[in-house]
Amino acid sequence: MAAAVTKYTLASRVELADGRTMPRIQLGLYMVSRSEARAAVSAGLAVGYRGFDCAQMYHNEAEAGTALRDAISAGQVTRDDIFYTSKLAENRASYNAVRASIRRSVAACQLGYIDLFLLHSPYGGPAARWASWRAVEDAIRDGEVRSGGVSNFGPRHVDELMAHPDLRIKPVVNQIEAHPFNTREDIRAACARHGIVVEAYAPLVRGMRMRHPVITALSNQYKCTPAQLLVRWSLQHGMVPLPKSVRKARMEENASINGFEISSTDLAKLDALDEHLVTDWDPTDTD
Repeated sequence: MAAAVTKYTLASRVELADGRTMPRIQLGLYMVSRSEARAAVSAGLAVGYRGFDCAQMYHNEAEAGTALRDAISAGQVTRDDIFYTSKLAENRASYNAVRASIRRSVAACQLGYIDLFLLHSPYGGPAARWASWRAVEDAIRDGEVRSGGVSNFGPRHVDELMAHPDLRIKPVVNQIEAHPFNTREDIRAACARHGIVVEAYAPLVRGMRMRHPVITALSNQYKCTPAQLLVRWSLQHGMVPLPKSVRKARMEENASINGFEISSTDLAKLDALDEHLVTDWDPTDTD
């Protein structure tokens, strides 16, 4: 008898440690230009995406927000349907500077609040990380942000923040680069210890390994595309993948991952591909 296939749809949600939920599959907006962002978000909404991953460093917060507000105004979705993420560009030792930066992101998207706000990296050192996190805590307290988290934090950065004696609100997400060629089991294990959900950015390896023989062989075996195999790998490991595309057909393809279940044996084959491949930057080992 064939194994039951766990269904993941664009309506599937995962519960966070603070009791809120977020979509299991979200649309990444990294390297989406301002001119493309509005159309990409609109296409994503039409396909069924409800989670959109933005950042100050992407310079497209306003355009993403405009597309989301247009859909809300048209009655296509409600604000509660949308899960919008942004990230702090730079940790600062100045609490006030970070607090002001968060407010600018809220103003840029004009959605009333940000569902998830992340520290984009651990850069800046312990003092800057802590001052920045305090600002996130207060943004949550003041209703500007619903949930807080981090991105590109290595195990010791996660442990450092969770162990801080003045921590009032715990991070619920750590967004990291993760795919079979960069599995980051060490970070995933640290997050699991603290009940932190891992979001996987660059889950498609930015297209760099689509023709790898193992990816090709397993895609043929499961009658899926390489992209679908990679998204499914993230989901079966309990992560929230953020596949990025500006093309509606690719958005649909990336989310159509219910016709197969990767066996434990084949998951192990994919895990064994780990070559610590970083497709862009890796601040996870910074001081």
